[in-house]
Amino acid sequence: MSRIGVFICYCGSNIAGTVDVEKVAEVARTLPNVVHAETNKYTCSDPGQAGVKAAIEKYNIDRVVMGTCSPRMHELTWRKLLADTPVNPYMLEVANLREQCSWVHKDKEVGTAKAIDLIKMAVAKVDKLSPLKSTQIPVTKRALVVGGGIAGMQAALDIADAGYQVTVVERETSLGGKMVMLDKTFPTMDCSACICTPKMSEVGSHPNITVKSYAEVESVEGYVGNFDVTIREKAKYIDYNLCTGCGACTTKCPTKVINNFEQGMSARPAIYKMFAQAVPAKPVIDAEHCRKIQENKCGACAKICPTGAIHYDDEDKVTTERYGAIVLTTGYQLIDWKPLYPEYGGGKYPDVITGLQFERLVNASGPTEGHILRPSDGKEPKNVVIIKCVGSRDPHKGVAYCSRACCMYGAKHAHQFLDKVPDGRCFVFYMDVRTPGKGYDEFYMNTLQDGAQYLRGRVSKIYKEGDRLVCLGEDTLTSAQIRIEADMVVLETAMVPAEGVDKLGSMLGVTRDKDLWLTEAHAKLRPVETNTAGVFLAGVAQGPKDIPDTVCQAGAAASKVIGLLNHDHLESNPQISRVNEALCQGDGACVNICPYHAITLVQKQFRENSQKITRTVASVNPGLCQGCGACTVTCRAGAMDLLGYTNESLMREVDALCQW
Repeated sequence: MSRIGVFICYCGSNIAGTVDVEKVAEVARTLPNVVHAETNKYTCSDPGQAGVKAAIEKYNIDRVVMGTCSPRMHELTWRKLLADTPVNPYMLEVANLREQCSWVHKDKEVGTAKAIDLIKMAVAKVDKLSPLKSTQIPVTKRALVVGGGIAGMQAALDIADAGYQVTVVERETSLGGKMVMLDKTFPTMDCSACICTPKMSEVGSHPNITVKSYAEVESVEGYVGNFDVTIREKAKYIDYNLCTGCGACTTKCPTKVINNFEQGMSARPAIYKMFAQAVPAKPVIDAEHCRKIQENKCGACAKICPTGAIHYDDEDKVTTERYGAIVLTTGYQLIDWKPLYPEYGGGKYPDVITGLQFERLVNASGPTEGHILRPSDGKEPKNVVIIKCVGSRDPHKGVAYCSRACCMYGAKHAHQFLDKVPDGRCFVFYMDVRTPGKGYDEFYMNTLQDGAQYLRGRVSKIYKEGDRLVCLGEDTLTSAQIRIEADMVVLETAMVPAEGVDKLGSMLGVTRDKDLWLTEAHAKLRPVETNTAGVFLAGVAQGPKDIPDTVCQAGAAASKVIGLLNHDHLESNPQISRVNEALCQGDGACVNICPYHAITLVQKQFRENSQKITRTVASVNPGLCQGCGACTVTCRAGAMDLLGYTNESLMREVDALCQW
């Protein structure tokens, strides 16, 4: 006969505010096989956990019901607690008395009645649970970082400095991400390149780091500790073992195409380095625009190359390697504002630019060598309008969320313009000013002292009048209609997830939120982990953030990876799906629904009526299965069951609710 202990938490007033905790404990003591029930102000605290351990020993308890907050919050806490007792950590059921009861009721009588029902169901379920044991999974002591921006570089350096091998996969031809495009960083106005390029150099030369530029992750198989990752390195048409990076080839190429690094404000040759300080510091050939590759003409770069490093017949290189952990630092892209805001010209006015284009204009290494000049005629603008929240906080046209950094970028751009054009005027249209970081509000106030004029309201229309741009809007503080003639308009556009992150997330079983950012396992307790064990997030892959927060989160993700790689073996999750092969029809519905790619169809031999037959049945990979249970509700034959949440145990909960 089982001996059940029930422990009910006040959670301060979170549960006790709308649940009579003592009454729930009193009822729990009357339930079948319950040998002890007690309450505690804060069960998750150290004294509370010590009390649970003491009760287990005193009453010889062999299974436990915790009436506390959600399993997502503290189930792991209770499992760790039970691991230090004779009770199997999986002989546990958590009744969610906070999120599913107290927090959704105002009437204490109703809340108490529901809490009693939840405890009854939990007791009925735990009474028939079977002990589960985890298995050991070997760990490959290498890490993969996807994305070579500031987050990816910081994470890679921290992991590599701990003594582990790291591969950085960057889809552009150089490390650096968006940060290397910036001129200065707020609030200290440090040179962005002075921060970023030394990190690029350190990553490129670190003995424990392998950089795969111009590359993408093509597929991922395996599970925590043993991810088999296929990486495709695009053909560069240059042998990096021979190339010295002298740059002679780039000077002779006759073909000129739009330079994306300069945000379309200059041209580059078909053979190019992304920018002067690129890492790797060697060029690639843009095959789409190379005349030799497309038309078998030209070949000037090969003729001038002193080491014979150029090979027009180069092909993509595909490799598969095993990693113990993966960090996703996929960054962001700016929302395409042109089709969304035709009232701002929809891209037909060259002097309506984005904040990132302004960064390149004001940058000493940019297309104008740091001189702020109008793209249309190369003249210095005297009146500049900055419009914040273009695409942000606009669910009707763009995205509903705040992009967090735009207020500060707007202030920085206003400061930079007024610093470089002392006789200029700068108008900033804003919805709200948000300056939550250290030193941010002081920076914003200094921008006002510089002479920037902040106008609360949106710009309703931009149109051309002569060689100037007319901005119409409203100052919502005074209800005054505003008309400003500007020489240049800077749009602080929204951050959105990087292209291709949906495919990458699908490969790894990482979910995305309603705004399509990659989702962490728990916002407070596991902010850099995902629901796929061994996969971590850092930087803007998770959502908009500024550089300090990005670097901080990259370090946090790296520490998690180091902790994982420090183990020779990991304990697997025993609460996984189990196949009843006698019932399995092999239709593959479970394979299609599994978000973690943990189920495959296999051929097996069975003996029926003294004959051997071969049937197709499902097989669950215990390393990949995360115990989500999607397959159990999909299986038409009822052949899939989830250990710890078996059909029998769930039906016992229903029976308990109906009978008592």
